[in-house]
Amino acid sequence: MILDLLFPNRCIECNRIIDPDLLVCDLCFSQIHFTHYAYSEHNPIKERCSLFFPVEHTFALMQFEEESLSRKIIHELKYRNREITGKVLADWTTERLDFKNEKPDLMVSIPLHPKKLRERGYNQLHVFTEALSAFYTIPFDHELLRRNHYAKAQALKDKKHRLETVNTFSVTQPVTGKHILLIDDVFTTGNTISSVAWEILNSGDNKVSVLVMAMDV
Repeated sequence: MILDLLFPNRCIECNRIIDPDLLVCDLCFSQIHFTHYAYSEHNPIKERCSLFFPVEHTFALMQFEEESLSRKIIHELKYRNREITGKVLADWTTERLDFKNEKPDLMVSIPLHPKKLRERGYNQLHVFTEALSAFYTIPFDHELLRRNHYAKAQALKDKKHRLETVNTFSVTQPVTGKHILLIDDVFTTGNTISSVAWEILNSGDNKVSVLVMAMDV
């Protein structure tokens, strides 16, 4: 209580004091560009994924635009180590995502390389994935995938190096006959998701769907 008084939670956009379980104030919330994509229908992210691998369904929560509030939110998630960010993004997702009759069997988030995990101290996708898992009663597995190579952040790479994905990921245990929902923070080139998807598709008679927090437009 004393810490809340001394260091109140503030909107990451306008710095207005807000409730401890929020990221942005009501006024700034209206600035977030949600996609309103339907998971089980054709949408722009499905169109882009389909260029690289067979995909069942797709969902993107927000548009990832230059100098946008969504970029600030993702940055808050990835680099500020605030658990509340993953939970809030999960809440926004559950308000907009309806699996209908196409509920996946398993949720799997994109892993960090062990060295990157040690540097950062946490995987920004875990809280988000676990909150979705609890809401939809779908199991998750943080150990199914392994990232084989340490690499600098996608945002720091030039376009040529973003396209290098040979043997980036591997599946740690046999998995077959599953509909797996791959979860990532931002869909940019499709490079990362494609690399992971093919590992899962090639490991057995599996199907892949994709959920991202934001889609680069």
